[in-house]
Amino acid sequence: MSTTYQTRYASSPEAVKKYDTTALREEFLIDDLMTVGAITFTYTHYDRYIAGSAVPEKPLKLETIDPLKADFFLERREMGIINVGDSGSIEIDGTTHQIGHKDALYIGMGAKEVIFKSHDPNKPAKFYINSAPAHTSYPTKKVSLAEANKLELGSLETSNDRTVSQMIIGGIVTTCQLQMGMTELKTGSVWNTMPAHVHDRRMEVYFYLDVPEGQSVCHFMGQPQETRHIWMQNHQAVISPPWSIHCGSGTSNYTFIWGMAGENMDYGDMDTAKITDLR
Repeated sequence: MSTTYQTRYASSPEAVKKYDTTALREEFLIDDLMTVGAITFTYTHYDRYIAGSAVPEKPLKLETIDPLKADFFLERREMGIINVGDSGSIEIDGTTHQIGHKDALYIGMGAKEVIFKSHDPNKPAKFYINSAPAHTSYPTKKVSLAEANKLELGSLETSNDRTVSQMIIGGIVTTCQLQMGMTELKTGSVWNTMPAHVHDRRMEVYFYLDVPEGQSVCHFMGQPQETRHIWMQNHQAVISPPWSIHCGSGTSNYTFIWGMAGENMDYGDMDTAKITDLR
């Protein structure tokens, strides 16, 4: 089989206060993404969210995994995909969708056969995948980066001048609960999602990319008055529980993909943490 998975259980904020660096990374860091020739998943107990990747040298077929107890992966799930590699395609029940660099694709519940392909096996597509439980089936839809809803946030003076591209989100794609998009920091800016916030009714996963060689991103999590940090490299992801802030600062500018699911799909549903209140 070309598909592997791991499971992460939910942790309370009281438990996380006692974690050392190793325990924190084991619980929240996802560092097995973009394995060439394989599909890898991390199944979390936060809103039953799944984050993973597919990097096909030759075609890779999406297979179900044991925690789903399903005949096929998307039997009761929806999926969002953003290609962070070279051009490729995704075949869904016989229909092929061409997916270029930083294009997104939403796949609705009920799709039975999903096959990931690269146009050039020597320059493979790198499909970053998020999935959440679904209650009904909505149409599959491709969204290019140019078609995303753009938000210009922050400023160079506060080192957080960034463009947020909302891609798989209400108004662009109809989903059950999954939302995804991409935030690109401009040259000279390093802080993302600052001021930080908490959204208690949905969890989130950050996937960092475009991190230059030799550089890193320090991701901050935890409760606003009890923060923790995880140093991260290119093509690594981090799980953010609903009770946790999620922000980061890099040693260079970079990009990250955010994906989230939960009870509320209102993008603005959040409680902001004042910068001067962080501990």
